[in-house]
Amino acid sequence: MSQLRNRTSQYREPQRVKALGYYSYFRELESAQDAEVVLGGKKVLMFGSNSYLGLTNHPVVKEATIKAIEKYGSGSGGSRFLNGTMDIHVELEERMAKFLGKEAALAYSTGFQVNIGVIPTITGTDDFILCDRNNHASIIEGSRLSKAKTLFFKHNDMQSLEKKLQYCPSDAFKLIVVDGVFSMEGDIANLPEIVLLAKQYNATVMSDCAHGVGVIGKQGRGTSSHFGLTDDVELIGGTFSKSMASLGGFIASDIDTINFIKHQSRAFIFSASMTPASVASVIAALDILESDDSVLDRLWENTDYAKNLLLELGFDIGASETPILPIYVKNYDKTFQLSQKLLERGVFVNTVVPPAVNPNDSLVRFSLMATHTKEQISEAIEKIHDIATEIGLMSEMVTAD
Repeated sequence: MSQLRNRTSQYREPQRVKALGYYSYFRELESAQDAEVVLGGKKVLMFGSNSYLGLTNHPVVKEATIKAIEKYGSGSGGSRFLNGTMDIHVELEERMAKFLGKEAALAYSTGFQVNIGVIPTITGTDDFILCDRNNHASIIEGSRLSKAKTLFFKHNDMQSLEKKLQYCPSDAFKLIVVDGVFSMEGDIANLPEIVLLAKQYNATVMSDCAHGVGVIGKQGRGTSSHFGLTDDVELIGGTFSKSMASLGGFIASDIDTINFIKHQSRAFIFSASMTPASVASVIAALDILESDDSVLDRLWENTDYAKNLLLELGFDIGASETPILPIYVKNYDKTFQLSQKLLERGVFVNTVVPPAVNPNDSLVRFSLMATHTKEQISEAIEKIHDIATEIGLMSEMVTAD
C-alpha cells in the first residue's frame, strides 16, 4: 500500500455512519434550489438552503443569467488581472460598493477566496489577527495563510477580545475579523462593542457578511448597516452564493485599500474571474432587493413564525437572531439520526457536527427562505418534534433544562 493510501485508508468515519443508515451528506438534488426540491424522485421540503431570499429560481434572475450567456459566453477565459475583466464585472463592483456604502469593491470567484485572498494580503509578519472562535473556516484558513500572529477570542465575548487586544503591542497593526452573522449559530456579531474596542486599541475591523447581506440591514445591506456602523467597519466581505442567488465573493472598502488588494492578492490575481452568468444573476438579485421590500419582509415573517413554534415546543435554538435556526441535539449520532429520519419523512435539514461546531454543540441547521409558506414551516417543525420525541431527544432537553 502506498504512503498516500496508508494515510487516507485510516479515515473510516463516513463508512461508520453509513453503516448505521444515518449518513446525510452529498444528497443529490434533482431540481432547482427552492422551498421544495426533488430528491430521489420525491418532493422534499427544503429547510437546509442558504438561498434565504429564494432567488435562485426567480424568473428575473434566470432571464438575466441566460442573456449574459448569450452575450458573453460561458466563461471569462482568464483572470481579471489579464484578459478576464468584462464590463459586467466592473458594473457589479460599482453596484456592490454603492449598495454596501463603500467607495469601492472587488469581486472574487468564490466567497472562500475572499478570506484566503484578503486576510494574508493586508497583514504581515509583525501584525496580529484577532479571530472569533466561531468564525467561518475560510477566515480561519485566511488567517493560517497570513504571516501574522492569530489570536482567538471566545465567541462574541468582548471581555475576551479586549484581553487579546491588550496582549498586542500598541503600535502593531491589528485586524479584528468576525462573521457578521455566524453561519451555524445564527447569532449576530456584536459589532457596536467590537468597533468601540477597535477605536480604543487602534485596530481595524473586517466583517464577513456572507450570511448577513440580503438578510439584515436596510434592504439587506448586512450587519454593518444593521448597526449603522458602515463607516466604522473598514472591510466588508462576503459571498454571492447565499441570498444573492449565484456564486462568487466580494470585498468592499475605501479606494486605496481595494486598489492595494486588487494588485497584491494572489487568490484574486491567479484565479479566473467570475463567469458572466454568475455576475448577471447577482446584479438581477440586487435589482430585486433594491426595488421590492416584500421579499425581505416575507423572509422575516417566516423566521419569526418558525422561531416561535420551535421555542413553544421546547427546542434549544441558542442565541439565533436570524433565519438560521440551530436546533441543538448535542449528541453526535442522534444528530445524524434526526436528520436522516426527517429526510425519510420529506424534510431536508443540514447535519452539523464537529469540526463545524464545538464538540458538544452538534445540531441540525433549520434555515428559512422567503419562499416558504406557513403551512410548509408548520409541517416541517411538527415532524421534527415527532421524530425528536421518538428518539428521546425531547426528554433529554427537558432534563437538561
